[in-house]
Amino acid sequence: MQLGMVGLGRMGGNMAERLARAGHQVIGYDRDPDAVRAAQGRGLGAAVSLEDLVAKLSTPRAVWVMVPSGGPAEGTLSALAQILERGDVVVDGGNNHYKDTRRRGVTLHRKGIHLVDAGVSGGIFGLTEGYSLTVGGDEEAVKQVEPVFRSLAPGPDRGYGHVGPLGSGHFTKMVHNGVEYGLMEAYAEGLELLKAKEQFNLNLAQIAHIWCHGSVIRSWLLELTAVMLEEDPGLETVKPYVEDTGEGRWTVEESVELAVPLPVISMALQARFRSRQEQPFGFKVLAGMREKFGGHMARRAQ
Repeated sequence: MQLGMVGLGRMGGNMAERLARAGHQVIGYDRDPDAVRAAQGRGLGAAVSLEDLVAKLSTPRAVWVMVPSGGPAEGTLSALAQILERGDVVVDGGNNHYKDTRRRGVTLHRKGIHLVDAGVSGGIFGLTEGYSLTVGGDEEAVKQVEPVFRSLAPGPDRGYGHVGPLGSGHFTKMVHNGVEYGLMEAYAEGLELLKAKEQFNLNLAQIAHIWCHGSVIRSWLLELTAVMLEEDPGLETVKPYVEDTGEGRWTVEESVELAVPLPVISMALQARFRSRQEQPFGFKVLAGMREKFGGHMARRAQ
């Protein structure tokens, strides 16, 4: 199948290369000329603009958009709406908010252009291991690009599914990332407690590797953690500063809208906020209050 790929960063470039290896004809475009040149070196076709990309695709066209959420996604989809034609399909594989996806879908639908949203997970290992794909959109549009999804998935019969109407793919990926926050926080807290028991001098990498086999908490995430602890047992090279890219916040916001309690995911998100504070004011307030009501002297800054 022929496919246009917009966005040739690490994730998009790897996905395009996996498709090319599977026999698909992929023509890529990126605002960064270096990314386009790198794509050519990976066996992909190249376009110098969105207009050039669309011109090089046979009809009905299929264009996969793999750009950051927010402004980049909004601008790219708006531009494609002006140059694509009736019957063409756009697949949005970025981590976009499902409400934005549904709104954009209405705009494209007025022009006869189909929008399909794909929640993509797999990270930097997707090139060799395949990607997990939750896809939303009209059945007709999804079927049109299904060969691409099956080639990206870990296998033709696993790791991919059409989960519902437009927006459901991104909604499902949003919740996936919220669950990821909770898992990561649980592993981090457990390992911190193990490290704190200095009496036992525990080897955290060894324990993580043991837990990867037969344990009920085994996971790929834990396997990566074990490797990380082998490479840097004390994580001396890592700062305790954890970003959040939006999906965790959206998950918590959705839980408030639907009145569905998500205590673990919510606290995992809050822990990330706390990690980014060098001088947490709230803890200063706590220390000061204890001093005022109980005479417990607060430690003074030097």
